[in-house]
Amino acid sequence: MRKVSLRNLAAHKVRLALTVLSVVLGTAFVAGSFVFTDTLQRTFSSLFADTAQGADVRVSPEDARSSGVPNEDIAAISALPNVRAVSPYVGGQLVLLGSDGAAVQSGGAPTIGESYLPDDQRLGDPTTFVDGSAPTAPGQVAINAGGAERAGLKVGDASQVLVPSKGITDITIAGIYSTPTESGGYIGIQFVQSQANELFTDGAHVQYIDVAGNDLAAQGLTQSDLRDEIAAAFPDLKVQTAADVQAETQAEVESALSFINYFLLAFGGIALLVGTFIIYNTFSMIVAQRVRELALLRAVGASRGQVSRSVVLEALVVGIIGSVLGFAGGVGLAYGLRALLNAFDLGLPSGSLALEPRTVVVAFAVGIVVTVLSAYAPARRAAKIPPVAAMREEFASAGDTLRTRTFVGIALGIAGAAALVVGAQSTGGAAAATVGAGAVALIVATALAAPSLSRPIVGALGAVITRPFGAIGRLARTNSVRNPRRTAATAFALMLGLMLVTVIGVLGSTAKASVDSLVDTGVEADYILSGPQSIGVPTGATTAAQQVTGVDRTAVLHPVFVTIAGEEEYGAAIDGSPEGLLELSMVQGTADLDSNGFSVSETEAAARGWTVGTEVTFDTVDGASVPVTVTGVFTDNPLIGNWIVSGDIYQEVTPSITRSDLLVLVKAQPGTDLGTLRTDLEAATKPFVVVQVQDVEQFKGSQGQQIDTLLAVLYGLLALAVVIAVLGIVNTLALSVVERRREIGMLRAIGMQRPQVRRIIYLESLLIALFGAIVGVVLGIAFGWGFVQTLRDEGLGSMTVPWGQVVSMLLGSAVVGVLAALWPAVRAARTKPLEAIADL
Repeated sequence: MRKVSLRNLAAHKVRLALTVLSVVLGTAFVAGSFVFTDTLQRTFSSLFADTAQGADVRVSPEDARSSGVPNEDIAAISALPNVRAVSPYVGGQLVLLGSDGAAVQSGGAPTIGESYLPDDQRLGDPTTFVDGSAPTAPGQVAINAGGAERAGLKVGDASQVLVPSKGITDITIAGIYSTPTESGGYIGIQFVQSQANELFTDGAHVQYIDVAGNDLAAQGLTQSDLRDEIAAAFPDLKVQTAADVQAETQAEVESALSFINYFLLAFGGIALLVGTFIIYNTFSMIVAQRVRELALLRAVGASRGQVSRSVVLEALVVGIIGSVLGFAGGVGLAYGLRALLNAFDLGLPSGSLALEPRTVVVAFAVGIVVTVLSAYAPARRAAKIPPVAAMREEFASAGDTLRTRTFVGIALGIAGAAALVVGAQSTGGAAAATVGAGAVALIVATALAAPSLSRPIVGALGAVITRPFGAIGRLARTNSVRNPRRTAATAFALMLGLMLVTVIGVLGSTAKASVDSLVDTGVEADYILSGPQSIGVPTGATTAAQQVTGVDRTAVLHPVFVTIAGEEEYGAAIDGSPEGLLELSMVQGTADLDSNGFSVSETEAAARGWTVGTEVTFDTVDGASVPVTVTGVFTDNPLIGNWIVSGDIYQEVTPSITRSDLLVLVKAQPGTDLGTLRTDLEAATKPFVVVQVQDVEQFKGSQGQQIDTLLAVLYGLLALAVVIAVLGIVNTLALSVVERRREIGMLRAIGMQRPQVRRIIYLESLLIALFGAIVGVVLGIAFGWGFVQTLRDEGLGSMTVPWGQVVSMLLGSAVVGVLAALWPAVRAARTKPLEAIADL
């Protein structure tokens, strides 16, 4: 039986190749996901491996958003008996300008300015310069080799940097230094210490202090002992050993990458699920085609176990071959994923691909186990074939009735729909989980009921689409509904892919529509000044805009972070009156903010029991307490958030080194030509190179573009599932041609021409693809509605369906159906009538 199984595989090379290919694609995505995320994690870990290098202890503020460690503590720490040296760190984000005066784009990687420490003051390894030398005076800087290459700068070149809180500063490249690991788009610029203090501190604090112990081992002391000594002397500061700092940094890296890991593995699971249905469908068809062969084996003495094991053996061979090829493809896919994300200039660090033993085990386990399990049910059916079936022209396998699975599918569908509706009534993680459970139940229900569903839907589609083709069309329609199991299994793969595309499309379309609605209803300004999300609008740009002729007034929005009653809270602050700039619909009190007043949203006021006149205490990150009074309650406005305070309060609760201007709203004087005003605003803010001057429509477009960028990555990953689905249609049609060889031969013998045979296959594929697309789109819209409802507290408004995309997907599915049928149709048309009729 083993020889029979292996020879059967070798004798059907096309069928073997198509089956192996479905395993390869599913396995490759899982393996590629692991390789890609392992590579990212190892590379990021190597980037931060020298964190606190040479130090035994790090002293930092309890809250990283605070002003920092007081300067006077530097000398006090140095005076402790077991301290040998201290190394204060000063640094912050900035923007590097190229030789053309434009900002150098670093993708998603940061551009950091920091103080250069001479080798005799550094606790770690000395700085290695590949060209030039260290900066020795204000205006001179050292830049990392990757940053210099990205900016096109060399030693001696003059350039500029933009520090958000300080403005433009002229620099000259004194040296170029190397880093242990090439870090993508990261740009590091080092200033002499005095200039770094001026640019990145308030003059009274540093970000943190690294401390080296005084020969701790010789004294029988450890890093922990030194940590405890410093912590006892400075109880208000956060004191960690170097090992703790490295572990914390590593945990942060892993946490940041976990989303990418889960994200990619989720898509790997989707691809694998689609591949599983294709594999299952393939083996089911193989068994159906070999009914007479297997029955004859039973008739000549093969036992049920032997027949069953022979089918499973074929699956095992396919799984092994597919896993080997899929694993190799996964490594290539990891390269492709990195190239895809780098195409969006995300600033990912470079490094050799990481291949962990776990990846090899998982890839092979997934490929082999899924394939064998997919073949198990067909193998059981094969074992039940009675020998007498070999004597029959046709064989109706056991379990052809769809009644039981349809009833189960209906029951599960009702439960899933109920869970979807119940989850959509609430918001938050629990509600989303309920919607997700309902979605899974509905998907399984669809898989079970799809054969019964295919008959009326495909029949109705066929009645319309195939009518112009006469008898050929009627025959194609009949063939499509004749084997509903095969039709449903083939369409399900495409259905799943398009369902996910539709869900993402609905979420993206709703998000963009919600942003547009928020801006339309909440912003009354004529122009909006904005900057990169990481730094906002640089200081000075607002003043420059205010001095432009034709500007009536401006208002600056700031992000605010405080603690209220022990809970961390985020809000907004505004410098200037919101009148005519922001739409605030007041329920109580006034929108005018005095020096210690703040307005709160209706929902937040109700939740906390606040009314006009209520006194609230803001606790700051620096440990101060600021009393404020509720002066107004406004209708919920997601654009503003839960509350808004005056610029005076913002200055009081926010450390100077962390202050930023989020947006600047500009209102024109009555009668001012807006085109001229825009030109003047752009000229005034040109020195602050990252500032964009946008009207409301352009601002909405820029926010929508960010959503589109994210969607493009999602669609790129989902494309793999759709590709697998298309290959599944090709696979099924090709196998269907083999199964119907005698039937096609008979049609050819009575006069059907080759073009007519091809046309039948085209129409069958078209109907199957449209069936899968319609069901997938309907489910996708339903699931999209459910998830949108659970996110309404996050600012998402009413669901928006991207109808243009939906129509495009349906038309695209029709095209895909025809293209997928090209090769099977040609294969069918080449069937030789007499040979096909003579086949046993």
